[in-house]
Amino acid sequence: MKTPLLVALCALTLPATLHAQTQDEEVRKTESRLQIGGYGEAVYSRNFYSDNVYRYSKPTMYKNDPSHGRFDIPHAVIYLSYDFGKGWKLATEIEFEHGGSGGAYEQEYEEAGEWESETERGGEVELEQFWIEKSFMPELNIKAGHIVVPVGLTNVHHEPLNFFTVYRPEGERTIMPCTWHQTGISIWGRAGDWRYEAQAIAGLDALNFSRDNWIQGGAKSPFEFDVANRIAVAARVDNYSIPGLRLGLSGYYGNSFHNSFPNDKMIDGSTGEKKKYGNVKGAVAIGSFDFTYNAHNWRVAGFADYGHLSDAAIISQVKKNLAANTSPTNKTYVGKAAYALGIEAGYDVFSQIQKMREREQQFFVFGRFDRYDSYVPDTGMQDYRQTSRTTVTGGINYLPIKQIAIKAQYAYTFLKKGLNNEPSISLGIVYEGFFTK
Repeated sequence: MKTPLLVALCALTLPATLHAQTQDEEVRKTESRLQIGGYGEAVYSRNFYSDNVYRYSKPTMYKNDPSHGRFDIPHAVIYLSYDFGKGWKLATEIEFEHGGSGGAYEQEYEEAGEWESETERGGEVELEQFWIEKSFMPELNIKAGHIVVPVGLTNVHHEPLNFFTVYRPEGERTIMPCTWHQTGISIWGRAGDWRYEAQAIAGLDALNFSRDNWIQGGAKSPFEFDVANRIAVAARVDNYSIPGLRLGLSGYYGNSFHNSFPNDKMIDGSTGEKKKYGNVKGAVAIGSFDFTYNAHNWRVAGFADYGHLSDAAIISQVKKNLAANTSPTNKTYVGKAAYALGIEAGYDVFSQIQKMREREQQFFVFGRFDRYDSYVPDTGMQDYRQTSRTTVTGGINYLPIKQIAIKAQYAYTFLKKGLNNEPSISLGIVYEGFFTK
């Protein structure tokens, strides 16, 4: 009698159990489509050199100035994505730079130390990514929206656990936008050991290029839209043939002059002839090689970037002649070229300690070298010695868990003869990870 009764009970309960399991699986599938994550950095730095605006033009007067310290939140990012199914996906990133949004006072070094009160759009709160993607196969995917421009090492690998230094590698974050994000369309895919990406995006604005940061400011728009009178192209190829090693080539090309608002027409409407600056293109061309190696308890990464700007002397003169207090442009000269070289290497000391390996903790001792110049002048243009820099950095990274790192470093920046070198120490704690599975 017990056996028929047991069979009957199973017959009654099994459908309900299977239905509950099916519901649970559907819930898990739905939850797995949603991803929430992010990364962030909290930093303290002590700079053992003067912060006076005349420290480069009158270096002897400020050689013995006291040090100065700073707390900062360089980046705090919230990441959200959702997989709709059938190859459709949405992804967004909202970035808070330096603690949030609002008004701020800035001391303009290129305007004799003049103080200005500004509400800054670029670098405070930004929608860093917002794109919709359709995947057809691993070899072919298309996404459109606000996307990261994959030029250089740091733009592609900008999360804080991808580099040892407390701040992002200084060469690339000086001469290029970092993270570089613009609106456009991207085609990408991976086949075997090769990955490719090609983009068509809004062009840069030459009137916001500068001496100290080359093309960096040209990616930011002071308006409620990105000006796209000019369309630029960017491309990247990565190879993963050797285990632990990734090799990458990337590049960018686009005209940057006449890409401002309102549109500066190149043709005179009354005569049909080209205006004075009608032939000026301001073509930006960038080439970059980078690599990463992660194996045998070593992490090594490096890059070499070179960029050229045509018509730099003319653009610099046009910028100088713009209305000083009314137009949202940068008034400093811009160089015809800029370059950045960087390499870092770190070894996980805890890999040699069994107890630490079992706890999955890591302790990297690292060294880094950077050489860069944000302003290589064109013929007849004024030179500025302080833009050429060499920095040597040494420090540690302690990872108590995989998602968190505590960083400490000492950096020494060498400037040209006659200028005061710039040593500093920095401490930081960073996180990077997803909060959903």
